[in-house]
Amino acid sequence: MPLFGVVQQEAHGHVVTAILLAMVAMLFTAISYGRMARAHPRAGSAYTYVGQEIHPALGYVTGWSMLMDYVLNPLICTIWCSKAAMNIVPLIPYWAWAVFFAALFTGLNLRNIRATARINAALAIAMGMVILAVLIASTRYVMGLPGLGMAYFSAPFYDPQTFSWPLVATGTSVAVLTYIGFDGISTLSEEVVDPRRNILLATVLICLTIGLLSAVEVYAAQLVWPAHEPFPDLDTAYVHVAGRIGGPILFQLVNLTLLVASIGSGSGGQLAGARLLYGMGRDNALPRSFFGVLDTRSHIPRNNVLLIGAICLIGAFVMTYQLGAEMLNFGAFIGFMGVNVSSFLHDYVRSQKKTISNLLPPLAGFVTCLAMWLSLRTAAKMFGFMWLLIGVLYGVWRTRSFRDPIRFEAPPE
Repeated sequence: MPLFGVVQQEAHGHVVTAILLAMVAMLFTAISYGRMARAHPRAGSAYTYVGQEIHPALGYVTGWSMLMDYVLNPLICTIWCSKAAMNIVPLIPYWAWAVFFAALFTGLNLRNIRATARINAALAIAMGMVILAVLIASTRYVMGLPGLGMAYFSAPFYDPQTFSWPLVATGTSVAVLTYIGFDGISTLSEEVVDPRRNILLATVLICLTIGLLSAVEVYAAQLVWPAHEPFPDLDTAYVHVAGRIGGPILFQLVNLTLLVASIGSGSGGQLAGARLLYGMGRDNALPRSFFGVLDTRSHIPRNNVLLIGAICLIGAFVMTYQLGAEMLNFGAFIGFMGVNVSSFLHDYVRSQKKTISNLLPPLAGFVTCLAMWLSLRTAAKMFGFMWLLIGVLYGVWRTRSFRDPIRFEAPPE
């Protein structure tokens, strides 16, 4: 919902198409993630898979790229939550809300994993009820509109007057942010019961559920607010849709719900980033004494949680939501492509079973992710490559041009 206005502008109204195209790409990648988690059930995610299946140096570069993804997710959530909270209590300034939400994400992730899971489950139930209310109100509103033909209902999928493949591709590259976070499941392989089965199942089902539900949500919104009508504010476009169909009450309810959703997303991203840093620290790709340490009571990488919390707080004052979202996708696509190549090597090239089911998903996932990565805006690529260069230079110094081994150690029993 927070991306609705931006994607509608970039794709010239074809938000549903962009969401579904992104889902296809992410489903192929989710299969690769699940298979690699089954082969390597440990913290680290894409960093581990690429490091073990391709080369440790490339694993480090992939981990550094994904780190940008995991750090920027709670950062942009801090920004969005602060602005959404100002819609509710405008007397409290932005800086105070930024401090509050950065501290909230950090505090949630200093609790144990089971407590975090219970909090997320409660948030999901509350958000589901609001989504249902929005869909019911949207249906009543559209049914009351006069003289609607088939072209009106098919326009969100394809409008011949505005359709442009390059624009839809750019919109799709932004719409992928809807799915960002599904890969974080693989970073929790050491906390999950039966990870060889459940990581694959959960990753694929999460992508499918997000894609179908998001397509329904944006389709309803486009019927209520057609693409040719400008929004008062792109960042909060869906909130204005809710106001049109349900008045001030639904406006504030959806605003609050998106605030709650961003809290869940931000806290989850921060935890995944902390686990990724822990995996890299344990393997000596980053200083082990700081990054590779778990709290003895909660088994949480406390140092990493606090570090990401500090970055979120600082970034909330120096970065915009849009730039953060675009840079986030830059790092995510690099990690996704690396995981697909790793799955191709492990499940097809080095496997005795040369089946089409082991060949098609990783190849299709790599090609679609590459296409969307190339469709990102120039600014996102420029800042993304700067982050990548910093990471490579540090890795060269840390490992003496990668001559010192990065040990992908198995976790203790």
